[in-house]
Amino acid sequence: MVMQMSEATTQSMRGPRVEKVVVNMSIGRGGTELEHAESILESITGQQPVRTEAKRTIPAFDLRQGVPIGAKVTLRGDRAEAFLETALELVTLSPRQFDETGNVSFGISEHTDFPGQEYDPMIGLYGMDVTINLTRPGYRVAKRDRGTQSIPEQHRLTPSEAASYLEDRFSVEVANE
Repeated sequence: MVMQMSEATTQSMRGPRVEKVVVNMSIGRGGTELEHAESILESITGQQPVRTEAKRTIPAFDLRQGVPIGAKVTLRGDRAEAFLETALELVTLSPRQFDETGNVSFGISEHTDFPGQEYDPMIGLYGMDVTINLTRPGYRVAKRDRGTQSIPEQHRLTPSEAASYLEDRFSVEVANE
């Protein structure tokens, strides 16, 4: 049985969805700057951030393994959707920002671009990286503990499908190259 493309896109198991959104601020060192970054992340996302630590020692950058160097927040469900509605208004995406499985990453150079965030000379300006993980329903079979199976090629999300989903759902502009 051969399905038409319009039938395939209207099926509930074919439609993309936002699995999670990860917002990361890498500061490079701990102290008050990291505390400022954590408070900014919490006010923008509405969720408590988690500190990230250096994975290895790099003397040239004055980094030691295990030292806190950044903060991140993982958003799921309604919080992820609400954050994306605000964050995607601030950027124009490029097809190069999508990976082969439809995930997309972009940077926001100043936290003051978000509504309600004002510049404070005592704090300064902080940028952040945002990664959106898009999947189709059924991807859990690749991650579960029992009976793990691979995802068939035709069920994987392509970059063009991810771009069209973001354009339709969040009215974001994906520039042509």
